[in-house]
Amino acid sequence: MAGSRLPRQLFLQGVAAIYMFAFASLYTQVPGLYGPDGILPARRTLRPQGKGRWRQLWETPTLLWEAPALGLDTAQGLELLSLLGTLLALGALLLRPLRHPLVYLLLWAAYLSAYQVGQVFLYFQWDSLLLETGFLAVLVAPLRQHCRGKQALPETPHDHLPFWLVRWLLFRLMFASGVVKLTSRCPAWWGLTALTYHYETQCLPTPAAWFAHHLPVWLHKLSAVATFLIEVAVPPLFFAPTRRLRLLAFYSQVLLQVMILLTGNYNFFNLLTLVLTSALLDDQHLAARPKQGHRKKATSWIQALLGTLALLLELAVYGLLAYGTVHYFGLEVNWQQHAIHSRVTFTFHQFSQWLKMVTLPTMWLGAASLAWELLTALWRWTRVQGWLRKLCASVELSVWGGATVALFLISLVPYSYMEPGTHGRLWVGTHRLFGAVEHLQLANSYGLFRRMTGLGGRPEVVLEGSYDGHHWTEIEFMYKPGNMSRPPPIVVPHQPRLDWQMWFAALGPHMHSPWFTSLVLRLLQGKEPVIRLIQNQVTSYPFHEHPPTYVRAQRYKYWFSQPGEQGRWWRRQWVEEFFPAVSLGDPTLETLLKQFGLQDKSPPRARGSGTLAQALHWVRAWLCPLEPPMLLWGLLVAVGTIRALQALLPGSPLHSSPPASREKHKPAPNHSNDTSQASPAPSPCSTSRASRRKK
Repeated sequence: MAGSRLPRQLFLQGVAAIYMFAFASLYTQVPGLYGPDGILPARRTLRPQGKGRWRQLWETPTLLWEAPALGLDTAQGLELLSLLGTLLALGALLLRPLRHPLVYLLLWAAYLSAYQVGQVFLYFQWDSLLLETGFLAVLVAPLRQHCRGKQALPETPHDHLPFWLVRWLLFRLMFASGVVKLTSRCPAWWGLTALTYHYETQCLPTPAAWFAHHLPVWLHKLSAVATFLIEVAVPPLFFAPTRRLRLLAFYSQVLLQVMILLTGNYNFFNLLTLVLTSALLDDQHLAARPKQGHRKKATSWIQALLGTLALLLELAVYGLLAYGTVHYFGLEVNWQQHAIHSRVTFTFHQFSQWLKMVTLPTMWLGAASLAWELLTALWRWTRVQGWLRKLCASVELSVWGGATVALFLISLVPYSYMEPGTHGRLWVGTHRLFGAVEHLQLANSYGLFRRMTGLGGRPEVVLEGSYDGHHWTEIEFMYKPGNMSRPPPIVVPHQPRLDWQMWFAALGPHMHSPWFTSLVLRLLQGKEPVIRLIQNQVTSYPFHEHPPTYVRAQRYKYWFSQPGEQGRWWRRQWVEEFFPAVSLGDPTLETLLKQFGLQDKSPPRARGSGTLAQALHWVRAWLCPLEPPMLLWGLLVAVGTIRALQALLPGSPLHSSPPASREKHKPAPNHSNDTSQASPAPSPCSTSRASRRKK
């Protein structure tokens, strides 16, 4: 890999932006999801069990244990964490000195704290992915920052090591997501027809999904082939020895994520995956500077040979990808129909045998790539001059190198879940190491879009309320499909977590979603925090003046409307009753609440009323009228405005980088070796002394 200073900064800014979106989105939903009158009150999850303070913190690692010390209950503590996380992430995004390991450690600890009490509404793969990525950001962030008016600090020997883990995480995410589509035996993926259902049946489609759904079937099948190509065949190129192959992998991943982003509301997931792809870039590509002069450098025969071998390798990879795609997916061009037909030409047994054959070698591929990074770091360490500098550099290299190797070993356990045979052959010590830190979410298994649901139409739960039990009024949500004439919304990067769980609830009986009974109870009680999850403007809720006497739920099947149907985006058909009509005190409702442990027998606790609690209440009242997507988009606009001011007013306090780093690049001297490698790496002990010598 070439220099990675710019990609690392891009990665750190991206992680800060994702944290900002995640915390702000969660903040808007805390009262309705986790407040005392919420669906799943957070205070039920943190009940002291007589254990020691530190043991309790280790087993359930959350800062919310300390909320009572601040005069707050658990939900108020979660609000405070979300607000502080949003502000801290915003600061790290805008100000370079705040991109420090300690800042990212605080962000990771805050989100892990929320994850511990989030229950089913926070148990999504992208929440785990954010925690794993956030911990890597702690290691990637530099310990020493630029000082205003001084030149950029040279790289230290260990700088590239933690950033390699980002590439390994991206590989695990994409490769596993491609493999599980086939190991699940989903007929839609094996028949390459998954995308003929996906746009219509995904949780929260966008308006573009309607148009994508009506594309020709052959194009949907070809898109499924491209998905397998990008997710299964391309990820090994993340570790390719040539830049052009890595850049090919980068742009293919970007293409896939952008297409998903345009057609579906997947909150911050696609944006976070795009942040991970920064590990495939280098300084030369991001700087995009034209070559200085037209003089050709003298090259030795070894360099010429290596260049020829690299070109041959690239041609071989392109040819292999093209041949494999045509052969294994039976691509045929039909000139009369102007279409490309495709079909899977291998069996499940053949794929299973292939997976057994390649899972362990992919681990060895990662180990070999990591070994190369370690050797490179060791070579850079040997070039450090001065015994004191070398001593400090050796300590840093030992700590960061050990952490990198440990996290790689830990990640092998969840990565091997996709192939049980390989999982059983892993070193026992790796399993023990993973088991010791599993609750910290340092490494996770992934597998997105495993199976296509709703092959006969997307199931959708529609809540209804009534005052007399005879005349029913539908309760429409802000984001999920309901009203057939309302277009699908665009809410990225916000995640309406109740709407998402409603989508999962519709896939089975209500008994599989115990929280749904609590939702019905809160609607019967007329709890405003829960109502705001359904309609942020309470006056738009049909029962805002008085709670309904009865609530029930019906299951429908929804389909996109056909082209030419004016004023309609959806059509639907009633299927069955999802939840029976109940009222407060109804034996059926009481039985379900008792069965799921949702009855709160403890007496209601008084909420914190101190200065901090009042400040939280004031902020909530001030932000409440804003719809969550508008709040997040407002933050995005604010960041863009400040960035523009930083660019237009370089001398202003808003600028996040020192003047020296903003000077125009001078023509580099004509050396055969890279200057960043030729310069000795600094250490904490030598920075001030080196700057005095420069003066």
